[in-house]
Amino acid sequence: MRKDQLLTVDHLNELLLICSLVLLIAVAAVRVSSRSGLPSLLIYLGIGIAIGQDGPGGVVFDNAGLTQLLGYAALVVILAEGGLGTKWKEIKPALPRAAALSTVGVAVSVGVTAAGAHYLAGLDWRQALLIGAVVSSTDAAAVFSVLRNVPLPARLTGILEAESGFNDAPVVILVVAFSAVGRVGPWYVLLGTIALELLIGAAIGLAIGWLGAYAMRHVALPASGLYPIAVMAIAVSAYAAGALAHGSGFLAVYLAAVILGNAKLPHAPATRGFAEGLGWIGQIGMFVLLGLLVTPHNLLDDIVPALLIGMILTIVARPMSVFVALLPWRMPWQEKTLLSWAGLRGAVPIVLATIPMVTHVPGSERVFNIVFVLVVIYTFVQGPTLPWLARRLRLGDGEEAADLGIESAPLERLRGHLLSTTIGPTSRMHGVEVGELRMPAGAAVTLVVRDGTSFVPAPTTVLRRGDELLVVATDPVRDTAERRLQAVSQGGKLAGWLGIHGSPGRRHGSR
Repeated sequence: MRKDQLLTVDHLNELLLICSLVLLIAVAAVRVSSRSGLPSLLIYLGIGIAIGQDGPGGVVFDNAGLTQLLGYAALVVILAEGGLGTKWKEIKPALPRAAALSTVGVAVSVGVTAAGAHYLAGLDWRQALLIGAVVSSTDAAAVFSVLRNVPLPARLTGILEAESGFNDAPVVILVVAFSAVGRVGPWYVLLGTIALELLIGAAIGLAIGWLGAYAMRHVALPASGLYPIAVMAIAVSAYAAGALAHGSGFLAVYLAAVILGNAKLPHAPATRGFAEGLGWIGQIGMFVLLGLLVTPHNLLDDIVPALLIGMILTIVARPMSVFVALLPWRMPWQEKTLLSWAGLRGAVPIVLATIPMVTHVPGSERVFNIVFVLVVIYTFVQGPTLPWLARRLRLGDGEEAADLGIESAPLERLRGHLLSTTIGPTSRMHGVEVGELRMPAGAAVTLVVRDGTSFVPAPTTVLRRGDELLVVATDPVRDTAERRLQAVSQGGKLAGWLGIHGSPGRRHGSR
């Protein structure tokens, strides 16, 4: 379709058919990825390349500005989904370390990578600084996706998840500054700008997240399907408000989503499922579009510089940034080594590489090509080898009882709540009698669904794996009832004696 030609219904039909086929192929690719160990993002990029001008599709697409806008939108959704699935109890102790990695670590990584790109790869300083800034951001989509399949200790998972949620903000500021026309301002002005934008973004994200969680807990919507939409709208509004206030919208949306995800909202599992679906669409669309933008036959001359800069980043810059940023904390060298190797890159660096293209920085196309090749090659190397390295360093978590996902629906007129939960394969609620749950006064297990059959349980009914429980709780004891279910799921019938009190949340599902 020509640029001056209006979009007709026939064109819309063709577009919908193509997009639906691409989504179905991408969904099928997830299955292939899970079996082969090949990172799914590479398959999505491959789909985009196949559609593009060098592939069978033959579609010519060179709109870097549109790619940047859609990439930003996808990143907002991915950060929101990641924040909703992040457990506060895991990232709370990791916040200082993640903040250090996102600031001091980014500065070290940018400097070392840029120096290597200039002196060893022969790039001029502006191109070198752009590449150093672009590739210094770990990718939220890649990190969230990989960590859900790698059983790492909670403290390391918290550091990596929080870092990937935080470090987009300072990197975006650096890339925009290096892409600006004219000379870059003094370093202290740049640092002050970064600090101010992070502060504004954090304040707005925390405020909107808290207000949104309060509103969602006290407003009964007429349909359960409205809750996921409202939660995502609140998270996206945090990004927009932060960006319009000249703060970091990316930090705002992540923090708002973390608060919402840990606030025990009504229909929380359904909300996370909805957000996860949107996150998948964001990832697929972003990677396919980036694959469509790249021109493969133009990459040949940039393969060697990309390999060289990638080695500098992976072997020198990332480990140095981790060890320098974490100097104030005493951590085993094994954990620092794993954090160094787990600095995964994905679509975010490629999206950021479109910023200098939009502002027409000289040599920006070469920067984009180098970043594209670097991300593809080193994602293929780092992602599949991370589980192996975790085992070699003896940092893998053993099998443990997963947190219990509890669905909550408000019963507004009855001033109560209906809690629904399923006993998972690792839950220690298996073998516990209903009476041994010791639910608080005002809460009771009213129904058990087992093997497709529902029945009203007696106090001596023994619960089994796969059982779905329906619990009715009055408004004052709703939180206590949920905490009790969590505690028994984690510690069994002796949870109270063992000091296990439970904490609402859930372990990330497999992607």
